[in-house]
Amino acid sequence: MDRFIIEHSRDLSGTITVSGAKNAILPIMAASLLAPGKSVLNNVPNLIDLRTMAHLLRVIGARVEYDDGYMSIDSKDVCYPEAPYELVSKMRASIYVLGPLLARLGKARVSFPGGCAIGTRPVDMHLQALEALGANIEIENGYIAATAKQLHGADIYFKKSSVGATINTLMAAVFAKGTTHLHNAAMEPEVDTTIDFLCKMGAKISGKSTTSITIEGIKDLFPVQMDMIPDRIEAGTFMIAGALSHNPITVCNCRPDHLLPLIDKLRESGCEVDVQETSITVIPAKKIKPTNIITLPHPGFPTDLQAQFTVLMCLADGVSFVEDTIFPDRFMHVAELNRLQADIQVNRNVARINGVPNLGGAEVMATDLRASAALVLAGMVAEGTTTVSRIYHIDRGYDRIEEKLNKIGAKIRREKV
Repeated sequence: MDRFIIEHSRDLSGTITVSGAKNAILPIMAASLLAPGKSVLNNVPNLIDLRTMAHLLRVIGARVEYDDGYMSIDSKDVCYPEAPYELVSKMRASIYVLGPLLARLGKARVSFPGGCAIGTRPVDMHLQALEALGANIEIENGYIAATAKQLHGADIYFKKSSVGATINTLMAAVFAKGTTHLHNAAMEPEVDTTIDFLCKMGAKISGKSTTSITIEGIKDLFPVQMDMIPDRIEAGTFMIAGALSHNPITVCNCRPDHLLPLIDKLRESGCEVDVQETSITVIPAKKIKPTNIITLPHPGFPTDLQAQFTVLMCLADGVSFVEDTIFPDRFMHVAELNRLQADIQVNRNVARINGVPNLGGAEVMATDLRASAALVLAGMVAEGTTTVSRIYHIDRGYDRIEEKLNKIGAKIRREKV
């Protein structure tokens, strides 16, 4: 098991490059199962979660080649409809194979998913949507067993916005007979890029970037090649690193239109933000202003940047409030930040952050993917030395984060325990 040893390093400067979006690549890997033949994905980072999904696709019968920046998935021989517990328990996104397997093979048996411990994330909306499309769903020994001779179009209303349920239903509905209408669908960029991939494969989908999506069922799809979008959460993490620095940082290979809520909040905190076509430069404030955020579905402030923004507010000149409406229990990083001499109190799903002049180094433990990133940022601004253990969490979603940050002046060392 690895850990990070982080020395105080706020004199960051220069340019940092964003990798491909893990949360877009995972559903697209599953979508490749719908088209027999070889699909190719470019701009693919080297991440534990992607390797786990690649292994799952191999179990199902696909041939997967995965090198740095590139992945090919040949799904010609896909025939095994089961996603086993030992893989699905490691990563919640494994549930994405449910819709494609059901659509292509007429049956699927998928273990209930695992992943980060950031609160309850039920899959009931996935199952209700598939039942509306005509699937028979049974729960047996911790597995979801779905069967359908022929899926059919339906009007489906999601009780709340869900990226996973929207994408899984999209993938199942492309082969459904007739027309499917999704209402209150999620609008996140990861949903949009999955729609782009499916349409490039030959699907007929309209309503991208809205809450109302229409899918016209077709008989088959064909494999394609596509570049993956940059990771907005990695970009946002680096932008917050810039706000914590003493010097400007430019984040390259990003989509500013995916980061508008963060751009607004950084400006509210006193930063200057220069937005170009594919890059964003953050000029830190001389004095960080207290700024409140409420996490919401896109285009609101993303829950996946909540922990990182909390670190910025730890050094603000005043009191800030952070409310998470997506995952109300997503505050396990607070106890670790308080070990670094932050002053945060949590009441239900709201954190009150009393800004302090400085943080201090200590030994802390990562509890989930985004909490890991927050602790790395906090360790960089803390006086002295910070040790972050259980960093396998951060390797699930950030490709060699310490190397990228060290290139712009951070002092982070990976150490084997």
